[in-house]
Amino acid sequence: MATADNLKEAFAGESQANRKYLAFAKKAEADGYPQIAKLFRAAAEAETVHAHAHFRVMKGVGSTVENLEAAIAGEGYEYQKMYPDFLKAAEAEKNQPAIVTFKNALAVEETHYKLYSDALAGLKAGKDLPTASIYVCPVCGHTVAGGAPDRCPVCGAPKEKFFEVK
Repeated sequence: MATADNLKEAFAGESQANRKYLAFAKKAEADGYPQIAKLFRAAAEAETVHAHAHFRVMKGVGSTVENLEAAIAGEGYEYQKMYPDFLKAAEAEKNQPAIVTFKNALAVEETHYKLYSDALAGLKAGKDLPTASIYVCPVCGHTVAGGAPDRCPVCGAPKEKFFEVK
């Protein structure tokens, strides 16, 4: 295997480890083990350091225009091809939890695609996005600029559950 392939695999593995360890930290915290939760969060941060290092070597970060174009391509693939295919398979298997999570992700990835597309159009006109709060639904990931909706349009979660991204 070539080094370029190894870097991609290492980046994917370290990125997944970060997310997995953060999920483990939430569980440890909920179970009453704050120090174990802290250990998981620390390891997650270390995995992020590794992932960013691999990504840097892969020259994965370009200009902001290039980064937005890459994000648009990725989100477009996810909502136009990947999640529809995943959803069909889950429906054929009657796997209801997978159906719900794939439907949520599909809807949210389309939103991300539109948000990134708007950001790219603004950037090409020489502007940043307007100053606004950005909120995320902790249930489905719906992302909205401005203010949180009274109810999440994707999963129905109430406004109070949304968190502001800093």
